[in-house]
Amino acid sequence: MRKDGRQRLDDLAGMAGGAFSVFAGLRAEMEAMARAQAEAIVRKLELARAEDLDAAMEVARRARAHAEALELRVAALEAEIASMRSAAAPDSAPPQ
Repeated sequence: MRKDGRQRLDDLAGMAGGAFSVFAGLRAEMEAMARAQAEAIVRKLELARAEDLDAAMEVARRARAHAEALELRVAALEAEIASMRSAAAPDSAPPQ
């Protein structure tokens, strides 16, 4: 009788282990299906992924910094041109 009870426990443990494996596989498959559905919705709505958005934001930040540097350079060149014109103005006046 003891052997029969132990055999039943072993069988029950084997069935529980098999059921656990099935549920683990089912869970993994459900997660994959949910992920695929979410990605399909994102593509359909034309939403950007976080990595793509971060990359675009970095490009915009660099472009803004470059534009600001160019603005400073243009302002310096305009100031230099203005000072050259003011320095050249007395020379170009006709003698009296």
